[in-house]
This record gives sequence, structure tokens and C-alpha cells, in this order.
Amino acid sequence: MEIMGFDTMGKVVASDVPGRKLSWEEIGKRSAKVISFTDLAGHERYLRTTVFGLLSSSPNYCLLMVAANNGLIGMSKEHLGIALALNVPVMVVITKIDICPPQILEQTIKQITGILKSPGARKIPIFIKNREECINTATQFVSKRICPIFQVSNVTGESLDLVRAFLNILPHHCHYDAEAPFEFHINDTFSVPFVGTVVSGIVNSGVFHAGDTVLVGPDSLGQFTTTTIRSIERKRIPVPATSAGQSASFALKRVRRKDVRKGMVVLPKLEQNAPKVYREFVAEVLILSHATTIKTKYQAMLHVGPVSQTCAIIDIDRSYIRTGDRATVAFRFVQRPEYLAPGDRLLFREGRTKGLGIVKSVGYDPAKPLGGVKPEGDGTEASAETNTPTETTKAT
Repeated sequence: MEIMGFDTMGKVVASDVPGRKLSWEEIGKRSAKVISFTDLAGHERYLRTTVFGLLSSSPNYCLLMVAANNGLIGMSKEHLGIALALNVPVMVVITKIDICPPQILEQTIKQITGILKSPGARKIPIFIKNREECINTATQFVSKRICPIFQVSNVTGESLDLVRAFLNILPHHCHYDAEAPFEFHINDTFSVPFVGTVVSGIVNSGVFHAGDTVLVGPDSLGQFTTTTIRSIERKRIPVPATSAGQSASFALKRVRRKDVRKGMVVLPKLEQNAPKVYREFVAEVLILSHATTIKTKYQAMLHVGPVSQTCAIIDIDRSYIRTGDRATVAFRFVQRPEYLAPGDRLLFREGRTKGLGIVKSVGYDPAKPLGGVKPEGDGTEASAETNTPTETTKAT
């Protein structure tokens, strides 16, 4: 991850000494606006990492980099489809225009515009060629079905000023509830010398303060561990608190790194009820592509926010589903229960992306099958054993 800062005049915060790179702390202290960039892998082998980054970091925007001399090849179409499916606004940056022959560049532009205008994308491509177009497009980017396209060269520096100006004008369009109970999703874990276990991620709701007593979990048994937030950092700068919509890192007291993992959550410690976690949940899904039919007992890697785990289909509201079908499906986590909430977006894949959807409800009652007929096989029996949510905590 890297960051770019803009001062109150809209200029990029950079060092006055040529060749010297500013630290995150210096950029953060001198900036009025900071943009974080997460570089996601383009190779098919690392699709899991790319999907995890798109779902766990909750990006406001997606920059799709396309080489002018290659066009949209390989996984580029897959990544574009995932971003569009997750409703992340996309902007395209065509690079290497200094070495690309004019006829090849024209073919690349034609290919990109054709894909963006296709029924699956339904975007309006707009080529940004001057500052006026840059300002008008940036202010309407979120509300309109538009896709800005930049043609740049990192060798000659052509149009890079337009990209920087566009990023500076872009608004922060996501909405988070700072008044709700706090909820923090763990994207990564670290062990820092003389500090201890550190977790990083996104504050989904509420406000965290250093010194708060919290619960971290669930573990493999669905239990939560009680701990205290020792300190908080944002963009490597110590802060006393952090609120909804911000990325942050927490140092936790008396917690070993091996006891925390990606996909866990940090929640407030309440006196009355422990957090509920589930092995089963019901989701409404759309099958994007699959060579054969999908039935119960089908397994795939499922991503819900920072959670990545193998899931099995234990019930469907029909006999089977195929490419292009929408259906209500009951899933069951194979390894351990997870913390989910209705409304969470999910994506499942088997190699490449197979489908996406949204969590409609948590828990599943095998006595009330989705299709009105009790599903056969031991998948239902297994789900019946863990239908009751786990509500246990443990103190360190």
C-alpha cells in the first residue's frame, strides 16, 4: 500500500529535495487529503489475493491499468467484471502510449469502449483530455454511469497531471454509521517488537478509543477473546481514536499473533449478550459463469468481506442452478463459524469467479427448506447440528 497527499491548494505533497521520498508520517501531517492505493495482483494465480483486496478493503474507487500495446487481456476482463459486480466505480488508465503505434492504440481504445458499453457493464466511457473535462467528470463520477478513461505515459509524463487533479477532486462517497456500536474487520495481522500483536483493517461502524475493552474473534470454536486496545495508528501516525470509514491499526494487549487471523472482527464488550457467529447463512446469488449445473453439496471458495473460507451449498430454492440464474441459496462454512450480517456482499469462485450475491439472513433451519422440499443427503444433517449460533467468550 502507498499513499498520496494533497495540500489545501490541491498540490501533491512531495519533498522539496529531488530524489528524496517523504515518509507516511510527513505526508499525513502536511496533507489536507490523503488517498491510499492498494496494488492488487493481475495474474490469474493470485486471483484470491485480488478478490480479498477488493472485498476486505472496501475501496471507494478502482483504477484499472491497461497497457496500450496489449489491451484488455487475460484477467483484466475478470477484474473489471468483479469491480462492476461489487458496484465499485471504475476508472481506466491506458499506459505506455509513448511506445504504442497509433493503430494498436486505436484498437485498444475500441476494445475498451466496446466492453464498457456492453450489456453486462452499461458504462458511458469518457476520455479525459483537458482540465475542464477532468473537473466535470470527477464531480459527477459517483452519481452517473460514467467511466473516465485516461491515456498516460510514465516516461514522458503525458496526462499524469490530469490523473492527479482527478484524484484530488474525487469525493469520499461511502457512508458509514459513526453512531452505531463499533465494529472493526481485521484485514491483516503483525507482530511488532516491543509492541506486541497489531491488527489492521477498516472501521465498519462506531468509534474506537485507545484503552477500550473489546472482544476479538471468532476462533475455530466460535469463541471471542477479551482484550484491550493498547494504542491506535492511522497512516502510521498515533491517534487517540478512530471512527467509521477509516482504516487503522490497533495494538492489542495480551493477545498472541497466532490467535488472531484475517476475517476476525473487533467488537465492543457488552454485559448482556456475547456476539453471535454462524456456520450457515442464506444468500441471494447470481451465477456469472459455470460449465455445468450447480446442486447441493457443491463446494467453492467463498469471500465475504475479509472472510475467505470454503463453503458448501446445503440448500437451493430449486433443483439446480446454471449460468445466468438468480437463486436463494443456503451455504455452510466447512471449517469454522464466522461473524456475518445481513447485507454483506459475497463472491464465490472455483478457480475463476463463479457467482456473487448478498447475505439475506444468518442461520438456517433445515426444517424449513428454501424450496419447500427437505433436501437429501448429510449436508442438511450437518447443518442441523450447528444451527444454533455460538455465543461464547473467553478472557485472557
